[in-house]
Amino acid sequence: MAAAPPRSEAASSTDVDDARLIERSRSDPELFAAIFDRHAGRLRGYVARRLGPDAADDVVADTFLIAFRRRARYDLSRTDAAPWLYGIATNLIGERRRAEVRMYRAYARSGADPLTAEGHAQRVADAVSAEAESPRLAAALASLKKRDRDALLLFTWGDLSYEEVARALDVPIGTVRSRLNRARRKLRAALGTPMTTSED
Repeated sequence: MAAAPPRSEAASSTDVDDARLIERSRSDPELFAAIFDRHAGRLRGYVARRLGPDAADDVVADTFLIAFRRRARYDLSRTDAAPWLYGIATNLIGERRRAEVRMYRAYARSGADPLTAEGHAQRVADAVSAEAESPRLAAALASLKKRDRDALLLFTWGDLSYEEVARALDVPIGTVRSRLNRARRKLRAALGTPMTTSED
């Protein structure tokens, strides 16, 4: 009886950080599958909230294809690849900006969350209030400038820290803070929510 083939290193690499996996995948491309396994589900949820479930699979697939092709240039000092992947996905979402805005406007008109209709239960971050599922929020999101919307949604729906959002968008952390503050002010004005003194 032939011996079973050895298990892929990716299957036993749960204790290895993303940077080491990406580094190893440069000589053993199959190891990159572990990066997909670690991040694809959460990334898909984020993209689905922005573009709807129909486009999410395509964007996530394209994100990982681009990441795979660029893995030789990955900054190995970054042990978590999530901000890098979210940055790639956000750029791809930007190419579909009209579809994103159309989805928010349709949601604002109908009040029907396309993800709820598809049966996806997504956690909305605490930074977005209980009104996050309302049509008014969808309309307000559609009215934001792309760069402000990207920062806000990476922070809330992507659940990234300020530092991770800065890495994903390749901007200084101060720029992230100003974009988030501006987006929050506009959303509060649109939703009629009083301003609080602290943004952090």
